[in-house]
Amino acid sequence: MTKTRFAPSPTGLIHLGNVRTALFNALLAYRHQGIFLLRIEDTDQERSEDQYVQQLMEDLRWLGADWQEGPEHDKGHAPYYQSQRSDIYADYYAQLEAQKCVYPCFCSPQELAVSRKLQRVAGQAPRYAGTCAHLSPEEIEQKIAKGLQPTLRFRVPRGESIEFEDVVRDTQRFSTDDIGDFIIRRADGTPAFFFCNAVDDALMEVSHVLRGEDHLTNTPRQLMILQALGLPQPTYGHISLIVGADNSPLSKRHGSRSLKELRAEGWLPEGIVNYLARLGHAYGHDDFISFAQLAEQFDTQRLGKAPAKFDEQQLKHWQQQAVLQADEERIWQWMNEDTRARVPPESKEAFVKTVHPNLLFPSDAQVWASILCTDDWDYAEDAREELRNAGATFFEHAIAALEEAQVDWKVMGKVLKTASGKKGKGLFMPLRAALTGMTHGPEMSQVLPFLGVDKAKARLQKAQLIAASERLT
Repeated sequence: MTKTRFAPSPTGLIHLGNVRTALFNALLAYRHQGIFLLRIEDTDQERSEDQYVQQLMEDLRWLGADWQEGPEHDKGHAPYYQSQRSDIYADYYAQLEAQKCVYPCFCSPQELAVSRKLQRVAGQAPRYAGTCAHLSPEEIEQKIAKGLQPTLRFRVPRGESIEFEDVVRDTQRFSTDDIGDFIIRRADGTPAFFFCNAVDDALMEVSHVLRGEDHLTNTPRQLMILQALGLPQPTYGHISLIVGADNSPLSKRHGSRSLKELRAEGWLPEGIVNYLARLGHAYGHDDFISFAQLAEQFDTQRLGKAPAKFDEQQLKHWQQQAVLQADEERIWQWMNEDTRARVPPESKEAFVKTVHPNLLFPSDAQVWASILCTDDWDYAEDAREELRNAGATFFEHAIAALEEAQVDWKVMGKVLKTASGKKGKGLFMPLRAALTGMTHGPEMSQVLPFLGVDKAKARLQKAQLIAASERLT
């Protein structure tokens, strides 16, 4: 069975990079009717907070990436919080100690920093120099007696090659001579990422791990741990990182926000999913499809090696598609409270139908609720320019055309065209500007019936006065 996992550290809100990692793992699991596992890697007790755990679970559910195993869904591998798995880790530490695969290290952070600096000066790659690798039992006891708290380092064998097949990057080889002995338990007794992440993947029977390419050099270390413990190894795939337009790692200055922030702004989950699923993965088409369809067509062979460039305009494109796909009741509920309060109850369906194709965010609906349902708006400067250019006589003809056509926009246009001699943009743009104060927006064949004859006439009369007065000045 295919089992994937998402294993975040709850030290903050999840952003688009984390979200895409979760999404790819969920899509891979769903593709094979497998299990998507959620594990909370909260060994950093100083920075981990429960509020972030609750928020990320809410975010995943909102996105549609529900987990089948993990918190609230025990499948026999609990606990799913690493902070609650200390006894499990202790057993495996003891096993490694018995095999002499590890040793205590008493080097201070300052001593390690000096060592790395000297290595760089000498043109060497910085790695642990093995200072404590051969301490005698007596030397170890003396240091502990002085109150020194050691870390625990994994003893990396020399002269070997670590090789594995990466489902994204093909065959990967690492020389153990390039890997220094690394810490698997911190001085405070908490497990290091290399250790607990690998052990938990094995014990929870994770079959596939899709993670960022920045973890690629972690993999040989974790494979050595698993081999020493006789634990199964998952299949790894290291996906491309998301970068901004300048090819630097994606950050706030590129438009990256947390999923919580995006949700508050009115982004729809279907749009985010359709965009992220294509960010570093090729579907071969640009159809807007459901989560289930994205999973059905997900293929690790289509995961790209090159950095995935974030483009907010593309994200907005998929947001637009998501809005257009949503039914009218959902769009109504998506609109903010102020918008719904401005629209008369009897006009709800007509309002949504009128503005739906022109919405990108709830704030757009708020603007149109103000324009169509109240007089609490003003003309945009380009709309006012249209009124001046059209002239007062044009709007005199427009009022007469309205009275004849009532709310039939097509008939009104024909009547006004004959009376004014205007056509095309010169005919319709001044009308749009007069009735909405804007030079763009919903179809006027929907706007005019929504306004009704009386309100439309009042707006045309106001436009006539503006055209006359501003043309004189």
